[in-house]
Amino acid sequence: MQHQLIQDRNQILSFLDTYQKAPSDFNQETYMMALFHFQYKYNKIYHDYCDSLKIFPANIQKSVQIPHLPISAFKYHEVKTGSFEAEEIFVSSGTTSSTRSRHSIKSLAFYQENTTKIWNQYFKEVSNYCIYALLPGYLERDGSSLISMVNHFISLSPYKQSGFYLRNHQDLYNNLLWAKSHNIPVVLFGVTYALLDFAADYPMSFPDFMLIETGGMKGQRTEISKKELHQILKKAFGTEKIFSEYGMTELQSQAYTTQGTFFSNNILLQVHTRQINDPLSLELPGKSGILAVTDFANIDSCAFILTEDQGICYADGRFEIIGRLTTADIRGCNLLLEEIGK
Repeated sequence: MQHQLIQDRNQILSFLDTYQKAPSDFNQETYMMALFHFQYKYNKIYHDYCDSLKIFPANIQKSVQIPHLPISAFKYHEVKTGSFEAEEIFVSSGTTSSTRSRHSIKSLAFYQENTTKIWNQYFKEVSNYCIYALLPGYLERDGSSLISMVNHFISLSPYKQSGFYLRNHQDLYNNLLWAKSHNIPVVLFGVTYALLDFAADYPMSFPDFMLIETGGMKGQRTEISKKELHQILKKAFGTEKIFSEYGMTELQSQAYTTQGTFFSNNILLQVHTRQINDPLSLELPGKSGILAVTDFANIDSCAFILTEDQGICYADGRFEIIGRLTTADIRGCNLLLEEIGK
């Protein structure tokens, strides 16, 4: 069984490598169907979930029929394809009393390599930038996938000023002024509330300054829309280069905004919507639904994830996030998980 698993996994990796080298010449449908069969065969939690829905590989003729595993499975089960010792375990944020998601990462290098490929699809190569990070909360706990990604980007930067600044706003401000005076291209990754605090205390005019907000008030401030947030940051720093990042503990891939607050699919992350009252059914483009993510890099956990985010997808591949679904909304999505794994 283990020998066959290794062979099948290598075939999936070969598919993915071919796809990444020439995405325009590759049939995504072929890859998604192969990935579904692989994970149904070797991922017990996903296998049992599909069976509980009475959905079997013989019934799946095209990728839109593939069921997406509710993201809460990562809170209550070890979601692995095959058996392996995790090199890293990403853990979601939360209060000490809440149950956190845990995502077993087979290869940290594989995760980091793919985050770089995705970044380079949206922007200039990451090694062109001086990378700053203002991520309190994330930096003060273990197991953050965001910290792992940003730390990798920092390691690729040629500038010694690159690094995490926690709550040291004065040093961050000084280094931004240094970068501006030397025409150094800068990217600042920041959690929403920390960026707002920094913007209030250290405004500047820096047209080439590039900000990536990663979301999250974390109870520090009242929630505001992304449109309002972007307007505040543009005014505070005199730049139009404000972007958002969409990622989560349970994924190995990310998406970034390209037009205002609209995200776009990429070579490793495909997003569509499912109906809120019937998460097995597709929602029409332009209508609000549950975001369902297919993460091509989530080979060793589950590539097909039904999130708890509400959003709208459009026919041109863009999507936007409206907010989180309520407990009542997601209850129906999670009922079938209760008996799985027992």
